[in-house]
Amino acid sequence: MKKYAIFMLVLLSITSCVSSKKYQDLDNKYIKLRSENAELKEKFNTLSNQNLKCKSDLENLQIKFDNMKTKYETLDKLYTVKENAYKKLQASYEALSKSSSQTLAYEAEKSKKLLEELEKKQKELAKEKAELEARSQKINQLENLLHQKDEKLQNLKSSLTRALTGFENQGLKVEEKNGKIYISMENKLLFDSGSWNIKQNGKDAIKTIANILSINPDIEIMIEGHTDNVPYRGKGAIVDNWDLSVKRATSVVRQIMKNKHIDPKRLIPAGRSKYLPVADNSTPEGRAKNRRIEVILTPKLDEIMNLLNNN
Repeated sequence: MKKYAIFMLVLLSITSCVSSKKYQDLDNKYIKLRSENAELKEKFNTLSNQNLKCKSDLENLQIKFDNMKTKYETLDKLYTVKENAYKKLQASYEALSKSSSQTLAYEAEKSKKLLEELEKKQKELAKEKAELEARSQKINQLENLLHQKDEKLQNLKSSLTRALTGFENQGLKVEEKNGKIYISMENKLLFDSGSWNIKQNGKDAIKTIANILSINPDIEIMIEGHTDNVPYRGKGAIVDNWDLSVKRATSVVRQIMKNKHIDPKRLIPAGRSKYLPVADNSTPEGRAKNRRIEVILTPKLDEIMNLLNNN
């Protein structure tokens, strides 16, 4: 009996050590994931700011273009006036050539100055016209790139909408906002309460999304986890809704990464907790809508940025 008791004590000691090691490993992984999440959020904010700057620069270029166009029209009118004046001066010159040499010399000098002024104005007008044409060409290039971006987004949205038709009644919807595509999936499709393990229907939906994104390599993919305002009651490494929202986002990322044609560098998981609700948390229906994953698709802006930076 004494030997049995000693054996049980040794066994319990070994089990405790293993559990502590597993907990420490999970804790280290959690700290690493939080650090990666902060870096990815910073990258997302940087890209969003770059997108806003692109739009602002485009608007400024349009204003400058309009100002240059107005200036060009003014100079063109001035050119016409000067040209008419030149013709009159030329006629006067011919008439005065028959008058006294003193008067002729005076008028000739006056005509010469006016002709020099006209030539100077013509050169200025040609320079302004060249600058206007260069700016106009740049604006046209920007408009074409923006049109191509919008067209790609529309085609991508159409492909996603068609492919995900079977999931619409399960809390999934696709919409376009602010130049991005949002795929919203409620928890009833993806997760059980308090869990971050994806259900089979959710895996099927994510696989469909990943297949379409694999043939659209110029799209950045942000995965955001959202919760309602009910505090998390589980145990273990997850302590609150922040952790749960991040964990669910990374679960979706790992599911997407099962498609080997998607570059992991395109994927940005993020946790939003309860702070971006889309419905009233005071009702069960509202809380159900707030418990969701949003896949946010953003076209890369490299070409637009390069065009804006090459002045």
